Amino acid sequence: MTNDIGAMLRERLRLAAPVSVAFEHGDVDTFDGFTRERIEYRGLEGDIIPAFLFMPTAQRARGGVVVFHQHNGEFHFGKSEIAGDVGSPFQAFGPALARRGLAVLAPDALTFEDRRGNVHGVEPHYYDWLQHYSAMSYRLLDGDTLMRKGLDDAQRALSVLIDAAGLDARRVGIAGHSYGGYTALYHAAVDPRCRFACISGAVCSFDTRRREETGITLFEAVPGLAQLIDTHDVLAAIGPRPTLVVSGTEDKYSRDADQVVARAAGDFITALRVERGHALEQERFDAIVEWLVQRVSG
Repeated sequence: MTNDIGAMLRERLRLAAPVSVAFEHGDVDTFDGFTRERIEYRGLEGDIIPAFLFMPTAQRARGGVVVFHQHNGEFHFGKSEIAGDVGSPFQAFGPALARRGLAVLAPDALTFEDRRGNVHGVEPHYYDWLQHYSAMSYRLLDGDTLMRKGLDDAQRALSVLIDAAGLDARRVGIAGHSYGGYTALYHAAVDPRCRFACISGAVCSFDTRRREETGITLFEAVPGLAQLIDTHDVLAAIGPRPTLVVSGTEDKYSRDADQVVARAAGDFITALRVERGHALEQERFDAIVEWLVQRVSG
């Protein structure tokens, strides 16, 4: 059944199979314990996808992870928040993981940071929200979805990570919080190359979100999706690959994460649930880093 969910999603979205992706090297900055390189590669539509590649300097990378950034209404923040340059310090997974021996790729999602049309960098622009809305609505007009584009981008990011960092493909995974968590959830379900997945602040049933009038990400605006699956189905499709689900009892985007995990019914899931809200704090940040490090240390 779980494999059927991944196959069904691929067919429903018309999502192409993962491919090898050429990339271009850019500027490299050296920090304490790691380097950060800007790289660029092309998306399915010929669009340029900028990303930061973090590499440890004290040792060869034991494995790697693609980290998808959050939304938080801050379209001017993307890879630079994972780098710790802007935004929340508890989103700075790039330096933290690289110092622990992992290679990390942090790409900008479509309509974020350097993928905002003619507006680049980390300063906000009045029409940032409209670009994100249009990225969904124009695709719907064409019978397409933002999810297909987002997941194709995600697959390309994993391909680039493996090749750019020279990694053993058996030691790579994905992680994300909030918007990045939704990306990680669906990406892991459809792409078996994700050998492990960390999903934070993004596990909640459709029924609960509908009942409590919680906003649905535009990424999930796929006509008829809720008639085919619910969140526990997508989560179950990741098994038996190790999966960390991080949630807060006061987080509307994780309101019933404990129930969703129970319905997914698999010992492949490690659940960390705290009595806090949506934004990460030191406890959850440290736990995510430690769990990811352990996945590539065996």
